[in-house]
Amino acid sequence: MDYHEAANFLFGLRRFAIDPGTDSVMELLAELGDPQKSFDSVQIAGSNGKGSTARMVESILRAEGKTVGLYTSPHLGDLGEEVRIDGRPMADAAIAEFVSEVRPFLLDRSPADDPLTFFEVVTAMALWQFDRADVDVAVLEVGMGGEYDATSAVDPIASCVTNVSLEHTEVLGDTVEEIARTKAAVAPTDAPLVTAATGDALAAIREVVGEVFTVGPDADRDLVVTPDGRVSSQESAVRLAGDGWEFDARIPLLGDYQATNAGVAVALAGQVIGFESVGETPDDARSRRDSPFHRGLRRANWPGRFEVLSESPLVVLDGAHNPDACSTVAETLSTFAYDDLEIVLAAMHDKDHAGMAAALPDAGRVTVCEADLERAADADVLSRAIEATVDPETAVETANSVPQAFATARERAGDDDAVLLTGSLSAVREARAAYTRLQVPTRVENPGDAERVLENADVPPSEARQLADGMSHHVVRTRLEPGEARTVRTELLRAGGECGVSGVESGERVSVVLSGTRSEFDQLIDALESDRVGLPTIAAELRQRLELDTGTVDEPETGRNGGETEDGIDAGPAYPWEEGTAVMGILNVTPDSFHDGGEYYDLEDAVTQAETMVEAGADIVDVGGESTRPGAEPISIEEEIRRVVPVIEAVSEVDALVSVDSRRAAVAEAALDAGADILNDVTGLEDPEMRFLAAERDVPVVVMHSVDAPVVPGQYVEYDDVVDDVMRDLRERVLLAEKAGVPRENVVIDPGLGFGKSAAESFELLDRIEEFTALGCPVLVGHSHKSMFERAGGEAGDAYAETVAGTAIAVDRGADIVRVHDVPDNVAAVNVAAATREGTKQHRPR
Repeated sequence: MDYHEAANFLFGLRRFAIDPGTDSVMELLAELGDPQKSFDSVQIAGSNGKGSTARMVESILRAEGKTVGLYTSPHLGDLGEEVRIDGRPMADAAIAEFVSEVRPFLLDRSPADDPLTFFEVVTAMALWQFDRADVDVAVLEVGMGGEYDATSAVDPIASCVTNVSLEHTEVLGDTVEEIARTKAAVAPTDAPLVTAATGDALAAIREVVGEVFTVGPDADRDLVVTPDGRVSSQESAVRLAGDGWEFDARIPLLGDYQATNAGVAVALAGQVIGFESVGETPDDARSRRDSPFHRGLRRANWPGRFEVLSESPLVVLDGAHNPDACSTVAETLSTFAYDDLEIVLAAMHDKDHAGMAAALPDAGRVTVCEADLERAADADVLSRAIEATVDPETAVETANSVPQAFATARERAGDDDAVLLTGSLSAVREARAAYTRLQVPTRVENPGDAERVLENADVPPSEARQLADGMSHHVVRTRLEPGEARTVRTELLRAGGECGVSGVESGERVSVVLSGTRSEFDQLIDALESDRVGLPTIAAELRQRLELDTGTVDEPETGRNGGETEDGIDAGPAYPWEEGTAVMGILNVTPDSFHDGGEYYDLEDAVTQAETMVEAGADIVDVGGESTRPGAEPISIEEEIRRVVPVIEAVSEVDALVSVDSRRAAVAEAALDAGADILNDVTGLEDPEMRFLAAERDVPVVVMHSVDAPVVPGQYVEYDDVVDDVMRDLRERVLLAEKAGVPRENVVIDPGLGFGKSAAESFELLDRIEEFTALGCPVLVGHSHKSMFERAGGEAGDAYAETVAGTAIAVDRGADIVRVHDVPDNVAAVNVAAATREGTKQHRPR
């Protein structure tokens, strides 16, 4: 079964109405062998804040070293994002395998049997996947209610009701008390139910379950939460205090309500792993940083929940979908200063539109649009409800689509204005997908390449065979909403080009492969810009990717490292990779690195090697104090600082930039103080402080894709297309850095060859390096002496000739930086590869 067939089958189940109860999903799980019995589960119920709380619980448990499955809905990108294992989405191939297994059972049910809904089947899929991955704990977000929810097929060891408000009254009840009683049914057998509910809702919960563990700002709560306000546009501070312990934390979520959610998450995680590691004394700052509770909370990024995409103008996404949630959005937005506010609103048809509008902040304009979903409220109906509620002076208008309304609002906003998109997570999904969309240049040299590209895009085989022979010239891959994809295809075919579209019919973005001559793409772009089609944002992205603009941009006069020119003399580019492929020389001051461990451990030897590399042509000296080879033992922060700082101080005067290869912000800060110019993070900003440090110091940061560092021997990930999957993860990492204040030109991406990839996958990444240019960042390739070269006859740790050959390929494919041990011969490889590219500057030894 192909993925599009599986996805269409699952999304087709949305036509079945909710029939409260767990009998049907239990039958399906029994057919699958009751996978839910093989791991512990944590269940998250409530009216608002379920997704954020689930993400924080998952992050804390992962910081403790657990393998964790996370099930949330809806997805903000693709279906696989609803089912994650240690942060990684479920692969398309796994989804297709699941549907192949359950489809006969679902089709064989008699007409008298209640058909299973989309949510029930996807819940079963999550539990099936968690069993296959042998997770320690599964964290499950309840879809609706509790007693009748499909996730209640599990027997949780910990569970919560975050809060209670009026919602889904047609199913859950007409009063807060009735809804609370339904939600309280998730209570575990052997632990108190955790809740931040108050008033009548709390009283009703107590009636149902008896013992509860209460969380909130009141002093009589079992866990007292004290919000300390917004620290930046990306983080807020909170103090948490329990029985005999307290600690301060940062969370990457804004709003006092998120502080309460953090308290609920800590209480739930504490029931799973115990509170012993939180019991540090208040003055033990290092202990607080190392606590899994502290680390887990700070790493719990959760898109679409008051997500600040930019500060100038202020651009916010929030999936608030009821009056209470809209009220909290207004409260959080009030902590920011801005001039004019524009709201883009798209809601579901069964929501309290008037109540939502009344709770939102005052705005100069509200643009109403319709999400690309059957449950979406009609834009005209929603518009009338908004007009009857908001201030008469507020302009209310409608737009054709969520992405276009969001793009137009951002274009209209001045630097001191604000844009808020809200109303549903479906609207956030569409807006965010368009905001992060990539136009990926794709090399197609023969029909075999074309077939591979079309297969990876999940284009139906019959269509792919017809398209493969005709694909040539410029080829670009992207992902669009289904309606957008149909329009783009029609217009490109009309222009004479070719276009393959994934067979997924609805429910998520679809892959699109566009192929044509320059003239055909020109016609496509003209059509998309026209009022007849009305997709100018996509047109602009294609124009930029294909470099169809003929205008020139005046570049500021800057010298090396961004310095101003002196006496009118240009001092050169800001960084060496801006004028050709730069060579980064590896200087490991470790006793156990895989290729040169111990050779430069002494200071004098390290300095001599740095000088030798620079003399041979290295543009950057990369100093590393901790080995990330497979099986390497982590070292303390203090030991890593002791190793790298003296070396950086000694080599900072060489005629090259100095980078520090570290995954820890504390080490990186000490290195910058010692004279380092660049941060090189093999964990891709896993330490949240790293991105803020790069922003504060205005230095480049290398963001690498990795699964674990140090590498776990033999650990690989299930990829559908390793390039697309790695690029998707790096896209989010780049966005994290940008939101923290790091300009995109200061973010260098590294696909992470060998880190959680097989040799074949590493070679695939090397061969397709040019596709990573779609991210708009310099690209680094680190391949030196890696075990991947065993596939080419080399030896792991001693693949000299293979590394040099890999360097030539990387440069030919567009790499901006190569990271190598043997500088002289790799400089020669850079020069040879560059000489084959017309207009490319060669790298010349100093």
